[in-house]
Amino acid sequence: MPATIEATELKLLDVFSDKYIFNIPPYQRPYAWTTEQTGELLDDLLYAMSRNINVNEAPPYFLSSIVIIKDQEDSSAEVIDGQQRLTTLTILLCVLRELSDDDDLDTFIWQKGNRHKGTEDVFRVTIRERDRDFFQKNVQQPGQLRGFLQNNTTKWSDSKQRLFENAKHLWQELQNLNSEQRDRLAQFISKRCYLVVVSTSDQSSAYRIFAVMNDRGLDLSPTDILKAEIIGAMDDSVRPKYTEAWEDIEEDIGRDNFRDLFAHIRMIYMKDKARGELSEEFRDGVLSHVKNKNFIEDVLIPFAYAYEIVTREDYKSAQGAEEVNKYLEHLRRLDNSDWIPPAMAFFYRNQNDTHRLIQFTRDLERLAYGMFILRVNINGRIKRYARVLRAIETGNDEELFGKALQLSPEEKGEILRVLDGPIYSLPRVPRPLLLRLDSLLADVGARYDYPTISIEHVLPQSPSPNSEWVTRFADEEERAQWTHRLGNLVLLSRRKNSQAQNYDFERKKSEYFQQGDVTPFVLTTEVVHESEWTPQVLDQRQKRLIDCLKREWRLD
Repeated sequence: MPATIEATELKLLDVFSDKYIFNIPPYQRPYAWTTEQTGELLDDLLYAMSRNINVNEAPPYFLSSIVIIKDQEDSSAEVIDGQQRLTTLTILLCVLRELSDDDDLDTFIWQKGNRHKGTEDVFRVTIRERDRDFFQKNVQQPGQLRGFLQNNTTKWSDSKQRLFENAKHLWQELQNLNSEQRDRLAQFISKRCYLVVVSTSDQSSAYRIFAVMNDRGLDLSPTDILKAEIIGAMDDSVRPKYTEAWEDIEEDIGRDNFRDLFAHIRMIYMKDKARGELSEEFRDGVLSHVKNKNFIEDVLIPFAYAYEIVTREDYKSAQGAEEVNKYLEHLRRLDNSDWIPPAMAFFYRNQNDTHRLIQFTRDLERLAYGMFILRVNINGRIKRYARVLRAIETGNDEELFGKALQLSPEEKGEILRVLDGPIYSLPRVPRPLLLRLDSLLADVGARYDYPTISIEHVLPQSPSPNSEWVTRFADEEERAQWTHRLGNLVLLSRRKNSQAQNYDFERKKSEYFQQGDVTPFVLTTEVVHESEWTPQVLDQRQKRLIDCLKREWRLD
């Protein structure tokens, strides 16, 4: 029988219904969404909901698409694409159910069995087998979530950790709403949120659909559309000149970066999170303030120049350029680019004032790393950088350097607390942080151009029961407390060696931490020079490393 393919736009009310029982097959990757994506989803839902007081009249909100393999006669659906979104929506519905004590929400989470049909109770979304029982027991089962969120997660796998963190994040955010707001959100999700369900009865056709849907190709980008509108509105006599200027910039920085440049310019002007199509928001937020020809001369060209400086660490000056570029290099290692618009805006106005640029990049780097360590999500970062952009625009130095760029006493205290904890467990934080710390210890301008840089634990994560590590760290709880902390981590300029990770200390120093007689990282060299590795040595090293960061980032 030939494969059938069907695409249907459905309300979530009809997606989480008896029509579908979603199953995540074991070959799919683990659940990986962080609080970054989950927080953004919740923020977008709340924003869309707020556009109309009457939920039933609110504009429909599109939640992307999923691809499934499903026989038309059966409700069982194997998820090929969309497991992250389906799982996160399930967590959100479970949190709403527990906070609202609304049994009606149960119908979105599990299907009640029918003894006459010979069916049993079944959850509407069943995740991959390794995490299935964990998810069902702690999140999907009624009445379990509140107690689950009190747990310590240090020994869980990454996927279980993500499930816990996202449930906790949604719980904390939704707890801040009143019961009426939570009820409106539940109604909005069920009645006004839509998914496109692409269903096929054949596995090979499902993967072809998935490949086509995720193929980026070279379709018209938002900047292509804006180019046609902006240059197309000019007189014929000047059109070639500005076309050449536009295309020179696009070719120089690359097509993907060119789109990013427009997104950053949009942020500089609108000072708010992007919520719609870039071309549409750019028209409303930028082009409404500047004419077409003036846009290219007064906005695009100078901001493109500022963009290249801050992303390539390429500031030039007779004095002080090296220090400016050093802070830009540290910023580039972060896992987000939200710092780029304020950097561009400041360079745009102060490119000839090196003293101010040093002061600004130093404070911006401190603020950016503070939010990075605290895992502030995109909504919090955008709000903070919008304040910096407003201060830059007004030219008020007291507002900019005295307030907008500064960390509060509470933030400083929380950063120090996080730095003294299991820093290795924080997603995406350890490598940039350790490189930043190593550059401080190096005293001179250290460069890290190695193709591979990995993180290694001195005290192994899982030492052999008969090793010297268990003797030196006899207290299992103490050993667990030290394993992922800053003082126990070093950098290597090559990939990890799983066999060498459990070597005893002396052998680990000579055969694993060094390449020849040297190591390129001060953090690692210091460990090589230690004669033993004990809780006392670790404690002294931990305090010294944190003090180093404390001085640099002025965390007193």
